[in-house]
Amino acid sequence: MYVCICRAVTESEVHDCIAEGARTARQVRDATGAGGDCAVCVRKICAMLKRSEDLVTSA
Repeated sequence: MYVCICRAVTESEVHDCIAEGARTARQVRDATGAGGDCAVCVRKICAMLKRSEDLVTSA
């Protein structure tokens, strides 16, 4: 599923970016372009970052 329609960035691409060390929406944007245009997807990216952070802290 697409996270960012403007830049055609998928959830998988964002998950890969997070796995490679991205910890902020800005870092995801710099790596993938997601959130660089209309920024509608930034909330979803932030939620994905929070979920990944929650998984790390609960493990």
